[in-house]
Amino acid sequence: MAPTTTTAAAAAAAAEQQQHTTRKVLGLAAHDASGHLTPIRISRRNTGDDDVAIKVLYCGICHSDLHTIKNEWRNAVYPVVAGHEIAGVVTEVGKNVERFKAGDSVGVGCMVNTCRSCESCRDGCENYCSRVVFTYNSVDRDGTRTHGGYSGMVVVGERFVVRLPAALPPDRGAPLLCAGVTVYAPMRQHGLCEPGRHVGVVGLGGLGHLAVKFAKAFGMKVTVVSTSPAKRQEALEGLGADAFVVSTNASEMKSVMGTMHGIINTACASTSMNPYLALLKPKGKMILVGLPEKPLQIPPFALVAGGKTLAGSCMGSISDTQEMIDFAAEHGVAADIELIGADEVNTAMERLARGDVRYRFVIDIGNTLRSD
Repeated sequence: MAPTTTTAAAAAAAAEQQQHTTRKVLGLAAHDASGHLTPIRISRRNTGDDDVAIKVLYCGICHSDLHTIKNEWRNAVYPVVAGHEIAGVVTEVGKNVERFKAGDSVGVGCMVNTCRSCESCRDGCENYCSRVVFTYNSVDRDGTRTHGGYSGMVVVGERFVVRLPAALPPDRGAPLLCAGVTVYAPMRQHGLCEPGRHVGVVGLGGLGHLAVKFAKAFGMKVTVVSTSPAKRQEALEGLGADAFVVSTNASEMKSVMGTMHGIINTACASTSMNPYLALLKPKGKMILVGLPEKPLQIPPFALVAGGKTLAGSCMGSISDTQEMIDFAAEHGVAADIELIGADEVNTAMERLARGDVRYRFVIDIGNTLRSD
């Protein structure tokens, strides 16, 4: 028995050592609150038994990436390698992995681990796990810091990887892994996906333009509510919205008052909810997915008198994400993007800060982030 036990212990020790062995890959990192990104070598763990190793082909730039690299949320731990809208191809899988194989097109979104035991995790709502591990700028369960998709490859546990159908272009599909599921999940969960119903989309940016596309794919009537009159033509002709109103135009807002079954509010600047709540029918729902920096102004009467609901939604679960990706592929929903090279990322961040993008920057990691 002793030799067998010794052999088993040695094998276990070797497996543990292999699990913690790392490899160096190239990434783009911010080193301080300037947010300026420069090349860096980062460590990735070797592929564990339950892991999927992924060559990153494309990574979307989310506005939260900009907030983080500039430490605007006061939580950055530098160096930060951002990116949680990752599309790539599997290069290697662990021995326990069943759903993926080398060569598969896959995606990784906002999270790469959770506690797996809390009520949220058990209910399939792991995006609300209090110990969720985010794709970057987070601490994983083994104590290492996570780095995101502004890098040549990632290693992720199988349960946090989704399959990308062949019908979905990976560059235009990458933003769906955050922006897409962020608007899709609350539509599904709050019944704002029934054909013929009327939904408002507040804000027409990276989130808002996808909210319009998903709502139209569901067969809904869509009204875009924006502060920018210049976006009217794009909303109506480019994205297929049924109506467009300028939120600062009192007569236009009055024309749609009390007409909407629900609103997906993607705005990050507006804090007064009263004008938007007035657009809802009795028992209508407004779902916040944007994050205004200042506290919201919510007159109680605006909610109580019409039995209206104001709710929030954050990201989506892994099952939500896979469902959304499959729906998008089936209905031809993809992000409108500007594809950039790795050497253009700092300029893109400057433009994003000004709101100068239609509607999502995506970094061509596979072709432009090179170690030479």
